[in-house]
Amino acid sequence: MPIVTINDQKFEFDSGETIIQVAERNGIDIPHYCWHPRLSVSGNCRMCLVEVEKMPKLVIACSTLAMDGMVVHVNSLKAIAGREHVMEFLLINHPLDCPICDEAGECKLQDYAYAHGTGESRFIEQKNQKPKRVKLGPYVMFDAERCIACSLCIRFSAEIAKEDQFTFVQRGDRVTIETFPGKEFDNPYSLNVVDICPVGALTNRDFRFKARVWDMSDTKSICPGCSRGCNIDIWVRNNEILRLTPRFNEAVNDYWMCDHGRINCFKFVNADDRIDSPMIKKAGTHVSSVGWDEAISKTVSTIKRFKSDEIAVIGSPFAIVEDNYLLAKFARQVLHTKNIDFIKHINPADQDDILIREDKTPNSLGAKLAGISPRNGGLNFEQIMEGIKGKKIRCLILIEDDVAAISQDFLDSLSNLDSFIVFATNNNKSTELADIIFPSATYAEKNGTFVNFQGRIQRIRPAVMTIDLDRSLDAMSLSRLDKFGTEFDRWGKARKINARSTWRIILQIANSFSMKFNYETSEDIFLEISQTIKEFDGLDYELIGELGIQLKSYQLVEEPILV
Repeated sequence: MPIVTINDQKFEFDSGETIIQVAERNGIDIPHYCWHPRLSVSGNCRMCLVEVEKMPKLVIACSTLAMDGMVVHVNSLKAIAGREHVMEFLLINHPLDCPICDEAGECKLQDYAYAHGTGESRFIEQKNQKPKRVKLGPYVMFDAERCIACSLCIRFSAEIAKEDQFTFVQRGDRVTIETFPGKEFDNPYSLNVVDICPVGALTNRDFRFKARVWDMSDTKSICPGCSRGCNIDIWVRNNEILRLTPRFNEAVNDYWMCDHGRINCFKFVNADDRIDSPMIKKAGTHVSSVGWDEAISKTVSTIKRFKSDEIAVIGSPFAIVEDNYLLAKFARQVLHTKNIDFIKHINPADQDDILIREDKTPNSLGAKLAGISPRNGGLNFEQIMEGIKGKKIRCLILIEDDVAAISQDFLDSLSNLDSFIVFATNNNKSTELADIIFPSATYAEKNGTFVNFQGRIQRIRPAVMTIDLDRSLDAMSLSRLDKFGTEFDRWGKARKINARSTWRIILQIANSFSMKFNYETSEDIFLEISQTIKEFDGLDYELIGELGIQLKSYQLVEEPILV
């Protein structure tokens, strides 16, 4: 293979690779603004200047092809001087507003000004004035004065989002970006331009001015918005989620995530309609002053009134594998019911060829593999609902879903139940009808796993604290949460929900039936799963890691019923 020398190190490369691609693959940093590994090369920022022996001038590493025998110097005096000149040029008209810029702490211009700038400017003339706080679309704000014309947003829109909505206008130091006349910057992936913008020119209107990056903790997790399972970072301040950002995983979502996931998949965690304690319906009214022991005791005594074939259990594709596994075990070993299934949330009209999937849940395959399906003549979801309508099913247990919201017919049928027990994170139509309600922890408050539509199992971790936080954390997460928990207590502002992981609630109910389920953590449950379900054989949390792992063997679930 051909060999290129970069900073006195020899590297093999494939024909067609550029200098910056070879350098990045081998851990050598070449400063850049306009280059991105998933976008076409524009070469207009000039920040990636390097010196190549036998070439008369500095070249830009992003568009210069590596050649066999080429010798590249990234940090020669000539290359350093070239980058200093580029930085001086870029800063000529840039406003000195770092203290109020949302990009502060994540800004390449700040970092490179420190690392590659001269520390002073020879420019004494009046800076160009450009538009500020321009609303490009529903989610993105534009500050033209900060823009360095890298064109990343233009190329992303055209090449990745497949929506060619941006263009450069004007020339020279007057150049700026605009949407096409009469058009908004509005596509399902618009907020990705905020991530790739190297400066503070493009900002997230939903997150704008809410917090500094250094005031937040970030936790690696999975987006629950659809069965893609995009890898994300959850950013938290004062025990409240403020934003979600994509986390690179080439096997799942690459560098991107959709706007729906960013905007709609975290606000319910700290919403006012969170269920904050167990509730029992008394005289037609939900009483929230009951404790966990009373609610569990009431649940046990209620369930004992029914025969096994009068009981049905509905699991959840929104719940983790561990929740669903323990629910299935509880249904079969304690309740002795075969009537168990989960609701499929499919919307074929809302999918695309980029990331968005028609299955609007994060764990349909995981729920199926965990045992949430009828066996040996048991009823499936539609049959369960028919059984409720015909008063053959008298007791229904529902976890982390809203069956009453599916249709008016289903809502009306639920009134036929003698007992309706619901595990939920937030109030919904089903909780309004429930006789007993248990507050479940959200995906951002517990440890566990999801399986995406490709059969890839991935970890979620708690980013915010509940009163009864599942302590099955790795040492780093535990240390971080304890640290921030101390700060929350000191500030006196943190809101901690009295919710528990669904598996832990099921565990307590099962043990009240004298069925001793001995699990201390969600990982204990997963270790049992890995020993009893062939698709999970040999797996553990450490092996799954931060990027997930493909299940050794699995069968995709059959085409689900549209609801």
